[in-house]
Amino acid sequence: MEDGQQKEKVKPLGFLKPSSMMTVSSRFKTHQDSLPRLPVPPLQQTLDHYLKALQPIVSEEEWAQTKQLVEEFQTAGGVGERLQKGLERRARKMENWLSDWWLKTAYLQYRQPVVIYSSPGLVLPRQDFVDRQGQLRFAAKLIEGVLDFKARIDHETLPVEYLGGKPLCMNQYYQILSSCRVPGPKQDSVTNFSKTKKPPMHITVVHNYQFFELDVYHSDGTPLTSDQIFTQLEKIWNSSLQTNKEPVGILTSNHRNSWAKAYSTLIKDKVNRESVHSIQKSIFTVCLDAPMPWVSEDVRRSQVAGQMLHGGGSKLNSGNRWFDKTLQFIVAEDGSCGLVYEHAAAEGPPIITLVDHVIEFTKKPELVRSPMVPLPMPKKLRFNITPEIKSDIEKAKQNLSMAGRGCPVSAPHPPPPTPSMIQDLDITMLMFHHFGKDFPKSEKLSPDSFIQMALQLAYYRIYGQACATYESASLRMFHLGRTDTIRSASMDSLTFVKAMDNPDVTEHQKVGLLRKAVQAHRAYTEQLPFLQAIRGEAFDRHLLGLKLQAIEDLVSMPDIFMDTSYAIAMHFNLSTSQVPAKTDCVMFFGPVVPDGYGVCYNPMEAHINFSVSAYNSCAETNAVRLAHYLEKALLDMRALLQSHPQAKL
Repeated sequence: MEDGQQKEKVKPLGFLKPSSMMTVSSRFKTHQDSLPRLPVPPLQQTLDHYLKALQPIVSEEEWAQTKQLVEEFQTAGGVGERLQKGLERRARKMENWLSDWWLKTAYLQYRQPVVIYSSPGLVLPRQDFVDRQGQLRFAAKLIEGVLDFKARIDHETLPVEYLGGKPLCMNQYYQILSSCRVPGPKQDSVTNFSKTKKPPMHITVVHNYQFFELDVYHSDGTPLTSDQIFTQLEKIWNSSLQTNKEPVGILTSNHRNSWAKAYSTLIKDKVNRESVHSIQKSIFTVCLDAPMPWVSEDVRRSQVAGQMLHGGGSKLNSGNRWFDKTLQFIVAEDGSCGLVYEHAAAEGPPIITLVDHVIEFTKKPELVRSPMVPLPMPKKLRFNITPEIKSDIEKAKQNLSMAGRGCPVSAPHPPPPTPSMIQDLDITMLMFHHFGKDFPKSEKLSPDSFIQMALQLAYYRIYGQACATYESASLRMFHLGRTDTIRSASMDSLTFVKAMDNPDVTEHQKVGLLRKAVQAHRAYTEQLPFLQAIRGEAFDRHLLGLKLQAIEDLVSMPDIFMDTSYAIAMHFNLSTSQVPAKTDCVMFFGPVVPDGYGVCYNPMEAHINFSVSAYNSCAETNAVRLAHYLEKALLDMRALLQSHPQAKL
C-alpha cells in the first residue's frame, strides 16, 4: 500500500561519539526526543488545499457542491472547529497524534489478505548460481549480512539519516527485525520481541513447506559465519526433501478474519502453538524456494515478481512462507531472489537501506575459512494437522490459487468464475533503459516530479481524464512519522497533459507547461515535510484525523466526508511510490482499488526500474498497456525538451 519515500539524497551521519557516561540506549532516545512532534496543520489551509486538489478530478458541479460543504464545515464555532480543537488536544497529549490511528486504520484493521493487497515485494538482481550448492552459499552469506546490519541496530550505531539538512526518525529500523503480525478477529496486532529479556537468537528457515528454527548465534553471543550457516542450511535441506507435508504457511495468505479463526484453532494444540511462537519470535525468515516453471526471458521478470509477492500458488512456493512475518528473504534454486515484507512495521526506505547493506555484504570475499565446530541440528518445527486445520489449509489454497464461482451454477445466469488472488494479479516490470535520473537533472528538473508527470500523461492518454493519484512521502522528519500523500494530479499537470497531443498548442508552449507542471509537483513535495510552514500542502492525514476524531467524539459524520467528491478523492486509481536504492532492484505492490494501478520505481543514474500492477478482473486496466504508455510518455517528454533547449545563462 503506502511506501514513504525519500525525496532527496539522504545524508547519513553517525551518532557523535558518546561520553563514557552515555549509554547506547540514551543516545538513541536523545536523538528521537530531539525530533519535532507532528503538528496539526491549520484547518483553513487544509480545506483550501483539499478544494484545490479536487479540481482536476471532479466535475464543476461536484466541486461547487463540495465547496459549499467545506464552507459549512469551517464556520466559526462549527463542527470543523470542534474537531480541530480535539485533534490539537490529542497532539499535546501524544508523542505523535497520528501514528496509532494510522497503524490501526491503514494496516491492523484492514481485513483483506496481506498478500498482494498490503505487503510489498522486492526483486533483487538475479544471482549466477543454478543449483542447490549456490543457493545455500548465497543464502548463508545473505543471512550473515543481515546479522551484520542487525548488530548496528542492536548497538544503536546505525547512522542517523538526514533529509534536507534535517535529521529523520530512526524508529522504523527498530521494528523490522524480531517482529511479526498476529491475526485477531477484528483487528490484528504486531508483536516485537527485540526488547524482551531474552531477545531471539534464531531465524526461521523454510524449505519444502517445512519450518526450521536455526540458531544464528553461538552461546557467547557471536554470530555464526557464513560457512557455519551454510553447513546448517545443508542439514535443513537434507532433512526436508519430502514435499508431502501440509503447507501450513499458506494459512497466512488468507483473508484476515478467516486466518484469525483458523489461527485460534491452530494454536489450541501445544505443539502447534510452540512452533508458531518460534516463527513469530524469530529475527527474520529465509525461504529456500524450488525453481519456478520455465518461461521466456521477457516474461520471467514478472513471474519472479509474482514469486516474491505471493509465491506462485499452492503447488509452487506459496506454502514456503509465513506472510505475517515482518521480513522474509527469498532465495530460489534458479538464482531468483528477493523479499516480501509485512507493511505494518515500516515503509520501503528502511527495508531498502537494509537490502543495500546486505547486497554489498554478499559481494565481499571470504578472507579466511571458518573453523568448523560441531553445531547442533536445527530444530524442525512440527505441526499437528487435525481435519479442521486441513480444511482451513484447503480453503486458503483455493482462495490464493484456484478459481471459484461467485454463485451456484443452478442460478439462471451463473457469473464467470471468480479469479483466485494469483490469477487476478496483473504485474509487469519495465526496465526503462533510455535514460535515468541523469536526464531530468541535466534539464534542472526533479527526476521524481518528471516521472510523476510522465505517469499523468500515460494515464490521460489511455483514459482521457485525470485521476486521484497517491504518491507517498515520508514524514520521518517528525517523531514516529510515517507517510503523507503527495497529490500528483494538479490543474498544472492536467493543463500539460491536455496540451501534449493538441496540435493547436505550439511546442514552445508545451515545454513551458511541462516545466510548470514539474515545478508545481516539486513545490508540493518540498513543502510537504515542513507541515509547520504556512505553505505546507499535505492535507490527507489531517482530513483523516478530523474524520477519526469525529468517530471518537461520537458526533455524526460531517457531510464533507459523506460527499461524492471525498469518495473520488480517496479512490486512488494511481497508487505510486518512489523507492530509491543503490541496488539495481525494484519494489512492487498491488493496486489499492479494484480498478486501479500500483506503480513503484527506482530511478538509477542511467536507467529507471518500474513495476506496474493491476487486476485482471477489471476489464479497464492492463499493466502492460500502462507500462507501454509510460515508456512512450517519458520518451516524448525527453524529445520535447531536447527540441527546445534552455538558453544557457
